[in-house]
Amino acid sequence: VSDFGGANRIRLASSGLLATGLWSPDSSQLSFWDSTGGEDKIYAVGADGRGLRQIWRTERSIRVGATIWSSDGKSLFISTGSMTGGDKATVWKADAEGSHVEKLVDGCSWAYDAAPDGKYLIGALSWGDEVGIYEISLADRKCIPMLPGVETFGVRFATDGRSLLYAVAAPGEVTFYRQAWRKGKVVGKPQIALKLPFAFPLAYQGNAYDFSALPDKP
Repeated sequence: VSDFGGANRIRLASSGLLATGLWSPDSSQLSFWDSTGGEDKIYAVGADGRGLRQIWRTERSIRVGATIWSSDGKSLFISTGSMTGGDKATVWKADAEGSHVEKLVDGCSWAYDAAPDGKYLIGALSWGDEVGIYEISLADRKCIPMLPGVETFGVRFATDGRSLLYAVAAPGEVTFYRQAWRKGKVVGKPQIALKLPFAFPLAYQGNAYDFSALPDKP
C-alpha cells in the first residue's frame, strides 16, 4: 500500500499467490486472500500493516472470487465458487475479527458491494445462462434479479446509496451506466454516466479494471 504518488510504501503481506479484496468503508482495513497451496485463506489487515489476522480458510474444492466489507466495517461478505465449474456463487458472512463464519445465500451471484444502509448486497453473474445484476436482501437472505441480461463485471453502489454503477464493454468502447435505486428496487431506466472511446476487458484473471463510486459520476 502507498500514497497515490507511490510514497510511504508499506508491505502488508507476502506470499506465493495473493489477490486483493476491497478497503473497509473508512479505508482503515484491507481484505485479501492467499491461494498458495491450493486452499484460499482470507485475511484482513490494517492500512498501517498492523492487525493482520486470518478470517477463514476454504476447502480445496472451493475458490474465493470476491471479498467485500459491510457498511459498518464489522463484517466481511465472501463470494466462493467451485473449481469444477458453474457460474453461480455462495456468499458467506464473516466477523471482521475472524471469530465466526456463516453461509448467507447459495446459488446466487458474486457479491461486489454492500449498500450504505446495511440492508442489501449487489453483485453480478458475468457468464452462463442467467447473466445479469442481482441483489441479495440481508434480512431474508433472498437472491433478487435486478437487471437481467446485463453483462458486466463489478457493480458498485453510489456513495449516497441512491443508484447502482456498472460498466458494459462493446467493440471500441466501454460505457458506464447509472441505474437509480431505492429501498431494494431499481427506479426507471439506466442512464449513461460515462462513455470511453476505447475498449478493454472487464475481466482478466479477476477484475481487469476498477472505478470510483461517487454520488454523481463513476
